[in-house]
Amino acid sequence: MLSLLRNYQYRQWAVAAALGATTVLGYAPTAYTLIPIITFGGLFALWQHATTARAAALIGGCFGLAWFGVGVSWIYISLHDFGGTPATGALLLTAAFCSYLALFPALAGYCVKRFQQAHISYWLLVAPALCTISEWLRGVLFTGFPWLHPGYSQTASPLAGYAAVLGIHGINFLLFTSAGLCALLYQSLRSRTTTPKLWASTVIVGALWAGGYGLNQIAWTSASPQPLTVSVLQGNVSQDQKWHPTALRETLLTYLDMVRQSHSQLIVLPETALPLFLQDVPSDYLEAMAHHARAQGGAVLLGVPERGRSGEYYNSVLALDGHTSQFYRKSHLVPFGEFIPLRALIASLVSQIAIPLQDFSPGSITQQPLTLGNERIAINICYEDAFGDEIIRQLPLATVLVNVSNVAWFGHSHAAQQHLQIAQMRARETGRFMLRATNTGMTAIINPYGQVLAAAPEFSRTSVDYTVTGMHGSTPYIYWGNHCILWLCGLILGGATILRYRARPTANH
Repeated sequence: MLSLLRNYQYRQWAVAAALGATTVLGYAPTAYTLIPIITFGGLFALWQHATTARAAALIGGCFGLAWFGVGVSWIYISLHDFGGTPATGALLLTAAFCSYLALFPALAGYCVKRFQQAHISYWLLVAPALCTISEWLRGVLFTGFPWLHPGYSQTASPLAGYAAVLGIHGINFLLFTSAGLCALLYQSLRSRTTTPKLWASTVIVGALWAGGYGLNQIAWTSASPQPLTVSVLQGNVSQDQKWHPTALRETLLTYLDMVRQSHSQLIVLPETALPLFLQDVPSDYLEAMAHHARAQGGAVLLGVPERGRSGEYYNSVLALDGHTSQFYRKSHLVPFGEFIPLRALIASLVSQIAIPLQDFSPGSITQQPLTLGNERIAINICYEDAFGDEIIRQLPLATVLVNVSNVAWFGHSHAAQQHLQIAQMRARETGRFMLRATNTGMTAIINPYGQVLAAAPEFSRTSVDYTVTGMHGSTPYIYWGNHCILWLCGLILGGATILRYRARPTANH
């Protein structure tokens, strides 16, 4: 009997891992929107059949380990191919990171089973609320890693209509609700029984999807009367050459030539486009860019490291408009990539990673949008656009969003396409155009509905030119950020706790 039980548990773990790995097909570049709903529905069904909360946690952990092991496997590339970490060390570090991320679906599984109730609404409200809070925790603990939130798989589905109202976590919740319904329908098919409550639940979830389609038709923001011509540049400088001294001259000439060929008002260069400190850039080089910007009546946004007065340095964007110089300094830094947490404790490990500039200082979280004529430009650098509640700090004052990135660290992986999906969601949440300038891809123009209007082929040296408009006004999400959906989840869990307490049988005296 014990061996049969163990075999059953192993089968559950194997099925959970297969579901987790399959979930990645829901994200770019494949972007099969319905797959995550089905796979999370399968996970909910496994949790329903788990014998204990501990068993449900192990199922969630297996799901998460495969989900992240496949979805963010590109971390190995940055550590080994470009970071110089030995293959074994890079593999162990990647596995450790994915194991950490797998703790969050494991936690969700434990809580879902620990407080499981028999009624249908538990799987349509309570379980989705627990999973949503687990995803929120993943995005905030230890500076957060919100990559692969389930909602990002829905950028082209009706659920994306809720982005401007409830943000990414609202879409997470609705996806989990849909998954809960899938699990209930699966159970109904197996048992060959249906109930009026199940049919009513199906209609309600269907209405939520129809509501998302309706929200997609709403223009939450209004366009500026004057158009803005933009060029976002993709220099395609190989990562293994980017910081090599012998490649410096070619890199500088490449971007200066690309700037001079552009006739747009706003020209955007990628993150750290110039691989040297701003103070070391020849003054005539910067003046040449500023002169061109002045001639176009606009500005050049230049990604470049900047050294502070006290020796600290920043990952910055400099705006050259021929008259004044404005800066944006990255405030949300990447652990191990831009700063080393607990450096004293892990010094020996860090010494194996050959990533340049590992000790950036964070910029202020109260920075204001840069001014370009009548438009206000909100800059975010690389990983910062994964945090919607941080993007809205510069809104509604900002009229255009700009992201500069260098995802060349992850080679020919799916990281760049996944990052583009994240940017699409930020455009939807804020009702703004998002301009993305990257070193190797995905360089793109995204409209306020999250649609990619133009994009450069990856690993090509090119410019994407387009005419956009600044957008004014606020979406509901700009007003309340993630607080609304978190309060909603809290109310659901609070109500479920009260009902559970009242349902307990009273002791006989």
